[in-house]
Amino acid sequence: MAEFFLELFSEEIPAGAQEKAVNDLSSLLTTALDGLNPSNIRTFYGTRRIAITLDVDAEIPARTLSERGPRDGAPEKALAGFTRKHGVTPDDLTLENGFWVLNRDLPPVPASARIAEALPDLLWKFPWPKSMRWGNGSLFTWIRPLRRIVCLLDGALVEFDLTRDGDDAHGLRSGIQSEGHRFIAPEAFTVTSAAQWRSALTERSVIVDADERRAMIRDGVAARAAEHDALVVEDEGLVSEVAGLVEFPAPLIGKIDDAFMDLPPEVMQVSMRINQRYFALRTQDGKAAPLFAFVANLPFADQGALTIAGNERVLRARFADARHFWDLDRKTPLAERVAALDAVTFHAKLGTQGARAQRISALAGKVAQAMGLDATSITHAERAGLLSKADLTTGMVGEFPELQGVMGGYYAAHDGEAEAVARAVSEHYLPRGQADATATAPVSIAVALADRLDLLAGFFAIGETPSGSGDPYALRRAALGVIRTIRDNGLRLDLMALITEAAAGRNGETLKTLPSFIAERLRVQLRSEGARYDVLAATLAGGLDGDLVRLLARTDALSAMIQSEDGKNLLTAAKRAANILRIEDKKDGPHTGEPDASLYTQDEERALATALTAAVSDTKTALEAENFTQAMHAIASLRPVLDHFFEAVIVNAPEADIRKNRLRLLATFRTTTGLIADFSQIDG
Repeated sequence: MAEFFLELFSEEIPAGAQEKAVNDLSSLLTTALDGLNPSNIRTFYGTRRIAITLDVDAEIPARTLSERGPRDGAPEKALAGFTRKHGVTPDDLTLENGFWVLNRDLPPVPASARIAEALPDLLWKFPWPKSMRWGNGSLFTWIRPLRRIVCLLDGALVEFDLTRDGDDAHGLRSGIQSEGHRFIAPEAFTVTSAAQWRSALTERSVIVDADERRAMIRDGVAARAAEHDALVVEDEGLVSEVAGLVEFPAPLIGKIDDAFMDLPPEVMQVSMRINQRYFALRTQDGKAAPLFAFVANLPFADQGALTIAGNERVLRARFADARHFWDLDRKTPLAERVAALDAVTFHAKLGTQGARAQRISALAGKVAQAMGLDATSITHAERAGLLSKADLTTGMVGEFPELQGVMGGYYAAHDGEAEAVARAVSEHYLPRGQADATATAPVSIAVALADRLDLLAGFFAIGETPSGSGDPYALRRAALGVIRTIRDNGLRLDLMALITEAAAGRNGETLKTLPSFIAERLRVQLRSEGARYDVLAATLAGGLDGDLVRLLARTDALSAMIQSEDGKNLLTAAKRAANILRIEDKKDGPHTGEPDASLYTQDEERALATALTAAVSDTKTALEAENFTQAMHAIASLRPVLDHFFEAVIVNAPEADIRKNRLRLLATFRTTTGLIADFSQIDG
């Protein structure tokens, strides 16, 4: 095996494009060099370079290439076209199994030749999300001007250039030189191997491993914060973004003026993150610290004093803007902003945000009633629903859309709204993402569910549903939010009834699919948690149970039952019965109706009939009491009787009336198991 190394050195690449670019490079290269069996792939990326190293065979071995042409006896034009395409004559073809076949012996291809052949086209067609042209004349594009290409095979230069059809591509050609840190070590240096390249860059203040840069940022910022007895507000997304902006992370700490410390901590954090890529800090008791952390691109002889002072000045200006919005927004009570929502379009087919606020308010009251909340809490839920979108008209949310809801909660509290109302306005967007907690306060839960159910019912009513990977209105996330809120809080609600309330009289075929959409989201979530997908599918076969807590309890009990020996055998028997019925029903079915006891000819039939009668009664009683474990025991008790039945009884008896009666007995068994789940959907 030979070591292949490629570095593409350019002007600064946007942080968000680096990881995808290096992954694309890896995928494209492994495809292009497939004949060389690429392996042991390692990638590197940073603000000015993407690079890859991998092992390849020394050559593509000699081989015979066979290509089948026209059938023997095909028109001469077909044969002539085939030979012309491949630059051969009919004498070069052989007749094999009725077809003309071209067999060509191809010589071995050195790895360097294959690499030099593949890379120009790969780089010309590289799939950057946005590319730019630079200089004069060339049509070659890159995300930012490409400056150097290092291409080595076992330390030797693989020569190629990007010239194409008279376009010199800025004179770009492969070489053996790279560059270090732009400011500390900008001089070119020679590359002899991937390991030497990495070591040389480290000496020149460039950390090429993205994970290492992230660790330096994460640990370095935490260490600097600890020096001031502070903690870092976790933000892994910001860590990754900053890692794509710097070549040599140098964490520093700055101070926040006391004049801004009365701003909401979320405002300070978002302003620092969005505008400046600063890290927010907090004190040991969880309050906002009068400090911020940032990461410079190089170490400083003065410990960064001048840089810190400059960043503090910038932050003062940013916080002054936030202060302006904070003070101005509070001059208008949140309740007075509701009317302005009538001028804000939610969706062309669903009306304004004002109309939506009214719907959420009414639905929040219905949800609160379903939760069994008292009259005061129901009133609070309706009030919070009405105010939930009012902060969309504020200057702060206009500047920082990420603060929707959060600012509404602060403004509601400032206006003297009830604590439960202010909290519900603040929390009704929870969970915003998979890592977020759900709302736990009763009024907040009611408004959070109302918000998502209105969203889902509205868009399903107008046919705007997710398709494939497209979900422009985040309906999958909304459905998952409903499921998580109900599950996390153990809510005993009739979800189907609430969907009907949310539909508010709207109809449509698409709206009818909303329950199955939510059921599918539940399947996906449980699958991600390691639950058995087939068991949930079997439980859901009869449709979505509006009480998700009850549904999941049934699923857990069924899962436990089929893990037992009796459960496994019962599942086998149920599938055997289902297979027999499926075949016989096609002949002269369906075989429904009560079996005739007078037609029983064997004790095993009578025993099964007696056991089924008892099992149906016991199962229904247990299900009504929501004692799902007992219901499973009632079904599982059929196992020995079924075993004896299948051992001793020939279902397809020669007598027509006895055969039909036995099939009805099996159908009764299938109906009995159907009280629990559709066993045919369970694997095993």
